[in-house]
Amino acid sequence: MLSDKQVQEFKEKLLGMKQEAEKDLEKYSDSMSDQESSSETHQEISDIPDHPGDHGTEQFERAKDQTFYEIARERLMEIEDALKRIEEGSYGRSEKSGEPIPVERLEIEPTARFTVEESKEIEGR
Repeated sequence: MLSDKQVQEFKEKLLGMKQEAEKDLEKYSDSMSDQESSSETHQEISDIPDHPGDHGTEQFERAKDQTFYEIARERLMEIEDALKRIEEGSYGRSEKSGEPIPVERLEIEPTARFTVEESKEIEGR
């Protein structure tokens, strides 16, 4: 069982992680917006057809930023879920078995919802 001090330390760590995830989310959102407006402006300026490679590069960059945006969004959701578990008093316990999650695991992954063994079982499905 985690002490109040440990729970507070994990909460502070999670709040820092939340700020980072929010910054990443904003960065990738801005990047996607910049690419869309740049693409629209570029198309309006010139009547000369673009090289197909240019379109491929633009699509790749948009897809890459969209992927990073989704990863940051999912990470933020995991962090918010962990903070909610702290508020509810269930942080540090497996959502599957109710068993304590080892402190070492929480130090590596503060958003952990299961023990290592349970995570392997779930991923193995």
